[in-house]
Amino acid sequence: MSQLNYTGKLVLTFPSTDLQRTRDWYEHHLGFSHCFTADQVGWMELASHMKDVNLGFGKNAQPKPGNSIPVFDVTDLDNARQTLEAGGVSFDGDTIVIDGMVKLATFYDPDQNALMLSQNLMVG
Repeated sequence: MSQLNYTGKLVLTFPSTDLQRTRDWYEHHLGFSHCFTADQVGWMELASHMKDVNLGFGKNAQPKPGNSIPVFDVTDLDNARQTLEAGGVSFDGDTIVIDGMVKLATFYDPDQNALMLSQNLMVG
């Protein structure tokens, strides 16, 4: 088996039609912080609240939202969803509840990239 020498950092990538709009949205709604922007290559990274997990955005005039769906664990999904919806964030249907396991809710950024909230319902 090959040794790849991972650093532990993870960057989830997404297309963006407008890097500043994307930055503003993620900072305002999710509390992420700006790491850097490389205008010459149309790239920006934002730090999430998880150590060494960043979101990277590539400038793209006609993005095609992909299949990558980052899932952000929260302690109170209902409250988190209410907060996001009050800010105009769109969700995909109702919250899914799998009794005794998890609550899940999918929402979208300005370029229709899907993101998800989860709340662990398992006791212990």
